[in-house]
Amino acid sequence: MTTTSLPVVCCAPIAREPIGEQDAAELATLLKAVADPVRLRLLSMIGSHAGGEACVCDLTDAFDLTAPTISHHLKVLRTAGLIDGERRGTWVYYRIIPETVARLGELFTPLATV
Repeated sequence: MTTTSLPVVCCAPIAREPIGEQDAAELATLLKAVADPVRLRLLSMIGSHAGGEACVCDLTDAFDLTAPTISHHLKVLRTAGLIDGERRGTWVYYRIIPETVARLGELFTPLATV
């Protein structure tokens, strides 16, 4: 039987050292915001939309939910700092805030060792 050697990786930041109280509270807010399937889909739809931003009019049709419910989910994402929006006429266009989304990814991404 042959064994394949896997690259040596270091622990993800969450496993390297204990998270401080303030960081834990901030990260928990972000995790709670994306822990809902609708919000996770919205975040993905906004981030993958052409030009990196999506009109709320493009988002509502993808769900079997009312416009106020979609607005609530977008507000949760916006309050958490994961997205930002800009009103243009009667529509709001949303875009991801890369630095905030990256904090979530970095939390669990192992770092390669040299």
